[in-house]
Amino acid sequence: MPQERPLGDQILEVVRANPDCTLEEVTQQLPGLYWSDVFLEVKRLSRARQLRLIHNSLLFTTTLRLP
Repeated sequence: MPQERPLGDQILEVVRANPDCTLEEVTQQLPGLYWSDVFLEVKRLSRARQLRLIHNSLLFTTTLRLP
């Protein structure tokens, strides 16, 4: 039985393939996962400086970028 890759690696791969994507777009690219799990991992990656979060309060979106 193949092992699943860590969620952080999956998120970084999505962001690498889709620069400046939104949190919602990342969640759509990872079906079968809860939005809250993706959000918590994105926050962890941000604190670890592996991912940048750009908040747009006017559009109520969060864009993800690699540092």
